[in-house]
Amino acid sequence: MALDESRRLQKIKDKLECRARIMDGIRAFFMLESFLEIDTPLRVPAVAPEQFIHPYTSEGWFLSTSPELQMKRLLSAGYERIFQICHCFRRDERGRHHNSEFTMLEWYRKGNDYQKIITDTENLVIFLAEKLGVGSDLIYQGKSIDLRVPWPRISVREAYLDWAGWDPFTAFDGLRFDDDLVDKIIPRFPANRPIIIMDYPRECAALARLKPGTSNTAERAEVFIAGLEIANGYSELTNPVEQEQRFKSEMAEMLKTGKPTVWPDKFIESVKNLPECTGIALGIDRLVMLLTDSAEIDEVIAFPSDLL
Repeated sequence: MALDESRRLQKIKDKLECRARIMDGIRAFFMLESFLEIDTPLRVPAVAPEQFIHPYTSEGWFLSTSPELQMKRLLSAGYERIFQICHCFRRDERGRHHNSEFTMLEWYRKGNDYQKIITDTENLVIFLAEKLGVGSDLIYQGKSIDLRVPWPRISVREAYLDWAGWDPFTAFDGLRFDDDLVDKIIPRFPANRPIIIMDYPRECAALARLKPGTSNTAERAEVFIAGLEIANGYSELTNPVEQEQRFKSEMAEMLKTGKPTVWPDKFIESVKNLPECTGIALGIDRLVMLLTDSAEIDEVIAFPSDLL
């Protein structure tokens, strides 16, 4: 082993030990909530067709970008509360807060909507902070963050009108939406509180149901802490016809740029039996960053993709 690698691994040992305690805490939290831990494959014949997520291919199949499709098939088969901790893979994701292989926590609840899954997220973070002795006052990169619930909420429309000067629901522009989120919206989030941004344009939520009485507002919410996106959840779309239409639209756009797509036929078939439910994906690496006061993702994973 090279000396510099040995020093790096020794330097982050305390954080990796803390990461292990966080993993134990996650499982303890969900066991108390009567969830079943499940395990789905890392190599799959199809992933959800989403324009801005780039999968790795594997001999005609894909490395999983998310366990979502398989977990929803379990819900369709009658499971009610399930969670999973797994590795996911996405091309072209590397930086201070990104690694192309990362650890995801996903959980789903039958009979609930996105409001409930966001409450779960608040309670999980508080539970872990208390388990680590942090309490409700988290110090991250020299700033104090008040974790007491409920966390502030703001709608996408309100955020973009107030801070970016336009309404993405009137004339959606995907590139402008993403650029303004990074450059104008996130910098205005309160530094001393987590924040939840809610109710996205339907173009930003291929698997989320629309709010009742609307034609363009999806029940999707994202959780941010200290400017880091921690979790993304929504009320699940359970209409198989609408889900098929959305996927076909996504795939048509992907084919224009030569991105690989495979129709997820077993998932689409299972949506016919999908009950009302909600789910969320939480990035464990970023959560560990916050709870260990780490500025970069490389401080909380032993072997980043470019150091293998």
